Amino acid sequence: MSRKFFVGGNWKMNGDKKSLGELIQTMNGGKVDPNVEVVCGAPSIYLDFARSKLDAKFGVAAQNCYKVPKGAFTGEISPAMIKDCGVNWVILGHSERRHVFGESDELIGQKTAHALENGLGVIACIGEKLDEREGGITEKVVFAQTKVIADNVKDWSKVVLAYEPVWAIGTGKTASPQQAQEVHEKLRDWLKTNVSEAVANSVRIIYGGSVTGGTCKELASQKDVDGFLVGGASLKPEFIEIINAKA
Repeated sequence: MSRKFFVGGNWKMNGDKKSLGELIQTMNGGKVDPNVEVVCGAPSIYLDFARSKLDAKFGVAAQNCYKVPKGAFTGEISPAMIKDCGVNWVILGHSERRHVFGESDELIGQKTAHALENGLGVIACIGEKLDEREGGITEKVVFAQTKVIADNVKDWSKVVLAYEPVWAIGTGKTASPQQAQEVHEKLRDWLKTNVSEAVANSVRIIYGGSVTGGTCKELASQKDVDGFLVGGASLKPEFIEIINAKA
């Protein structure tokens, strides 16, 4: 079964109306592979701006959300608010949310359930830290993270799984295409065993961690790598090159 290639750009806490406006112009004017689903993760304060300026062929994602529709949760945003801005995706469980802001597996699972119930697509992030990889427990860590997400998913068609080895995010170190493929293949096997064969074959597992114009083609050629979640490079014109990695 063919899985539509998916490229997410995570702008993180970067940009202003001027620089993001220029980036959006570049993207709108760029020649992009029509067989790729592209979603840009904008800071929450710019979700409306990004959605109104970006061409309709590009999706927009929030970078986080909370687990309830509304209430006394200062500083948080809900899936209902995200949808009200015309935005259809949210990134959940990014390693910066886990390790900088202390979000637990349990909270990420609850957020995933609530976002999906409210009709958002979820880019769910998992990945091991350097000491975990060196300690030989990569599989144990990513399977445990995946299980909490899986326990909260009813409709897998709305979920993209993003494998991001924490040691490769923003460090300039990229997992080799073989390292990425190995984990992606094991994740697909885990889904086959613990969810279903149909889900394992259809769900997109994308790679994140210092993806650039230089590394994207070889990564994209791996059998179980169905796209990318791109950080820093998504703010540069080379993002177009990464979108076209399969072309």
